[in-house]
Amino acid sequence: MKTRFVLIETSHAGNVGAAARAIKTMGFDDLVLVRPRWSNVLRKEETIQRASGALDVLANCRIVATVEEALDGMSHLCATAMTPRDFGPPARTPREHFALLLQGALAAQPGPDDLADDLADQAAPAASDTAAANPSGETGVAFLFGCERYGMANEDVYRCNVALSIPTNPDFGSLNLASAVQVVAYDWRQALGGYGVSDVAARGDRADAQQVAGMLAHWQQALAEIGFLDLDAPKKLMPRLNQMFNRAQLSQEEIHILRGVAKAMLRTAEATKR
Repeated sequence: MKTRFVLIETSHAGNVGAAARAIKTMGFDDLVLVRPRWSNVLRKEETIQRASGALDVLANCRIVATVEEALDGMSHLCATAMTPRDFGPPARTPREHFALLLQGALAAQPGPDDLADDLADQAAPAASDTAAANPSGETGVAFLFGCERYGMANEDVYRCNVALSIPTNPDFGSLNLASAVQVVAYDWRQALGGYGVSDVAARGDRADAQQVAGMLAHWQQALAEIGFLDLDAPKKLMPRLNQMFNRAQLSQEEIHILRGVAKAMLRTAEATKR
């Protein structure tokens, strides 16, 4: 399934670089700019710095003059319009819409149901027209983002199948452009299956019960020597330490460390008695 991110009339070079970084972290690389403020935006220092290594995305990025060019080959168009409109495609959260899309629940909806007549007189193709231009039948999903100051123009929202709305604080819903790209890219990647999380921390081999018991015996001796444990009235200190270390699921290396602590306590206690 093809995925494309389209930035329309972006005015800040840094947002272009940050958007490239955002989509690359989610495994996407198709970025198209429509009439950006700077014709050389892909070469500007701020763009490159904010891309933070996503230079391949910038290298493959295309700059086009019209939204129609940016949507070539795309069959499902998603606007990102935060401002409510009384006319246009349905508004859904990204996760809600992606679930419907991948379940096939939108297969019978090539374009907004109530826009066909209104779009007929527009020069821009509707989503259904774009789909017709994709004879291979492969779904191409495009996410459209408007300029930082004004958002998306109405005519660009109207051409889309859905207006994605990211749930935000009702009292402060202002999202930076690149942040919005990151949220949508993340939710779309999760809907497609996501990436696994690798635990890179070295855990070592788990200590067995005998090793834990040996360490506790060593600690009991050391705690008694420094006067922290009264062997005649031990109460529940050692059972509680046993439970605590069991919860910690100690590795063999950690057992060695704790035994080293006990050894140091015994050595200190012996030196004090001299």
